[in-house]
Amino acid sequence: MNPVEIIKKKRNGEVLTEEEINYFTSLYVKGRIPDYQKASLLMAIYFRGLNDAETLGFVKAFINSGERVELSHIKKPKVDKHSTGGVGDKTSIILAPLIACFDVVVPMMSGRGLGHTGGTLDKLESIPGFNVHLSIPEFVANLEKLNVSMIGQTDKLTPADKKIYALRDVTGTVENVGLITASITSKKIAEGSEGIVYDVKVGNGSTLPTYEKSKELASRLLKTSRDFGQKAVAVLTDMSSPLGYAIGNWVEIKECVEIMDPDLKPSPLSKDLIEVTHFLAGAMLQVAGKCSSIEEGIKLSEEMLASGKCFEKFKDLVELQGGDIRNINDIDSYPHSKFSDDIKAGETGFINGLDALTFGLAAVSLGCGRMTITDKIDYSSAILLDKKLGDDVKQGDVICRIYGETIEQVNTAKARLLKGIIIAKDKPQIKSRIIEIIN
Repeated sequence: MNPVEIIKKKRNGEVLTEEEINYFTSLYVKGRIPDYQKASLLMAIYFRGLNDAETLGFVKAFINSGERVELSHIKKPKVDKHSTGGVGDKTSIILAPLIACFDVVVPMMSGRGLGHTGGTLDKLESIPGFNVHLSIPEFVANLEKLNVSMIGQTDKLTPADKKIYALRDVTGTVENVGLITASITSKKIAEGSEGIVYDVKVGNGSTLPTYEKSKELASRLLKTSRDFGQKAVAVLTDMSSPLGYAIGNWVEIKECVEIMDPDLKPSPLSKDLIEVTHFLAGAMLQVAGKCSSIEEGIKLSEEMLASGKCFEKFKDLVELQGGDIRNINDIDSYPHSKFSDDIKAGETGFINGLDALTFGLAAVSLGCGRMTITDKIDYSSAILLDKKLGDDVKQGDVICRIYGETIEQVNTAKARLLKGIIIAKDKPQIKSRIIEIIN
């Protein structure tokens, strides 16, 4: 086979065979096909799309590029959750230890920031010492001990997806239903989960901004997961504005700790984050067979979170994976950014728009995300909301605060954010973040 001919075939809108997909993927992982040719194929796929058979071919190629985690000896339900990515979306940080408290195994293999969306691994690594690079035996041992472990892709678990994931992030080829489906499902199958709840974001802060595309993705995620024998449920949730009040890495960990620690009082601005977290928890508990409905699962989730057991499980997880628990016990002790600035309301009225995409891109410009593969994350940089969608504001009220390591970064982010904040005289209708359940 010839890599150039495969690129041209996809460019011309033809369907790739499973053999061609496996050939191109395996040689790329081995370094025998360069980044520029893989990027060319990704761009062709971005414009031409992948059908179900091609998507399945990529899932198989990703899985076959490495090993699969064997968890059959653990006689407990094994359920995970995956979000398609958003701005301020930090539900995994709470959900993983929360569901583990129900004697459900949560083998969570997560990703890094992708485009304007934040990554769970980057957030976890903002905790000094937290190690997401565990070997498969270490991963399994943690699951046996705590019922939960949160890791990134190892060199042995779907290494093809790991390499391609980073390339997609910096070549403008993130927003493709087939590639997203293959990337997500291959990881969830390889990690050993038996059930999966997909949080598929809808809105301009998601990787697929239209309702139609998000629903298509949800359907393909369910179909692909079930093709491999997994129980699966998808929930469409709104991502037109940031979730919670914190956007960044450490600040999102901090917001989660405020919610999990029974001795702390969560911010009223975290209400939507708490809503989505409990709904996804209810769905995970239903998939795990711990309750008969999502509504019943939500009640169980609320009771468990209030008990403080989730926070204790989270601290055990942090310590087991090498994290410094001192920053968790004293969340205000974390180092601050050197520079900051506020955005204040220029008029009196109501917040009618906090454009999630604009906030996500502003966060990346601060160093919360990456613009190139080699970029390093600034864990302290952040955007903190003082107002949420629908809140009333008076002229001069602070809407959000910006933190960065250089004044240039702060100024750049501020100029961008000003374009994404809308104040109007009339109060907008505030709807639930939960849009639809797809079974």
